[in-house]
Amino acid sequence: MESIKVNGMAGTTQLDAVNTMLSAIGEAPVSSLSSGLIEAEIAETILNTVDREVQSTGWHFNTELNKTFAQDTAGEIILPANILRADATLAAESPNLVQRGLKMYDRTNHTFNIGASTQLDVTVQLDFGDLPEVAKRYTTLRATRIFQDRVVGSNTLHDFQLRDEALALAELKEFDKAADDHNIFDNYDTYSIIDRQGRRTL
Repeated sequence: MESIKVNGMAGTTQLDAVNTMLSAIGEAPVSSLSSGLIEAEIAETILNTVDREVQSTGWHFNTELNKTFAQDTAGEIILPANILRADATLAAESPNLVQRGLKMYDRTNHTFNIGASTQLDVTVQLDFGDLPEVAKRYTTLRATRIFQDRVVGSNTLHDFQLRDEALALAELKEFDKAADDHNIFDNYDTYSIIDRQGRRTL
């Protein structure tokens, strides 16, 4: 199956990533994610887990600042299922809010009843296909190492894969830093969320 092409450039799909993982253990590629091959199912599960882990770090490409969330009829702020992390902005009327599950909790007043709309800085889980290629590459290589370790357990392959993974992470961090450098001096909130969340620590 061919990769989707956007503006003439091939974009890595989940299927591409799973087939990369399968090739690392000597398995033939599959034509779909519903092939029924047990190794492909294991690979997809690991890929999804690693994808969520990597995105949870909070990168420039999946962080949204000063996003307004309205309260529901009970006065609660209910977050969408794809929100991985949420923090009140420094300018919020109730800055002492924390995420608990898919709700925001007011630690000052000890309640989920926020009572008003509020602005949050959020980390969003994007679909795999919407990630920058550099993020797809790191996620795929990290998932490949974990998959190989669990299914085959070759120390030699582990060492090679770990080096590839480290290089991919360095490229991702450089990509993310370059994106931040374009905005950090024009947007104080960008700097503050980076500093507060302590991201880029994978």
